[in-house]
Amino acid sequence: MLDRHIRPLIDPVLNRLGARVAHHGISANEVTLAGLGFGLAAALMLALGLPGVLALVPLLIGRVLDGLDGAVARASGGKSEFGGYLDLLCDFAFYGAVPLAFALREGGNAPAAAFLLAAFYVNGASFLGYAALAAKRGIETTAQGVKSLYYSAGLLEGTETVLFFVALCLWPEAFRPLALGFGLLCLVTATARALMARRVFGGA
Repeated sequence: MLDRHIRPLIDPVLNRLGARVAHHGISANEVTLAGLGFGLAAALMLALGLPGVLALVPLLIGRVLDGLDGAVARASGGKSEFGGYLDLLCDFAFYGAVPLAFALREGGNAPAAAFLLAAFYVNGASFLGYAALAAKRGIETTAQGVKSLYYSAGLLEGTETVLFFVALCLWPEAFRPLALGFGLLCLVTATARALMARRVFGGA
């Protein structure tokens, strides 16, 4: 929901920084993997019970790198299909690592973490399914930035997810209500996307 408003603000900065990174011979895929590394480091810190504020540092660095890899790709001659695939794979790995970290941090978090992971799974399936159908129809969009696949808009997008993870780092003791609330919103997003898919692509 917020991505289309945030992208015009951050893309010029990322594009300038991406050009500098590419100039030094660093590939977009290397930036993607570095972003995943920082994200997993944040998850590990949370799993070990360290203060969430400390985990916030690598988490934010990882998210900045996640936004930077596309700019590096464009500065290096354009996006690649594998680069888009790797970026999405790393995003899903990071998204799954955070709920797992809180389940390991405190056993009582496990039910809420399981619900959140299930909601991520359903929302991710709705997203990827829509992208596959859009690719089949040749439908494209740049509303959420230049991507390797179709990014369907929704109630929850990248910006909202980052803000959610920041909240978890700032208030780790509130994981259960935050996870339940965000999980429910993920399911609302998936439902809305499914209804939109039916309207756009047709169905009985």
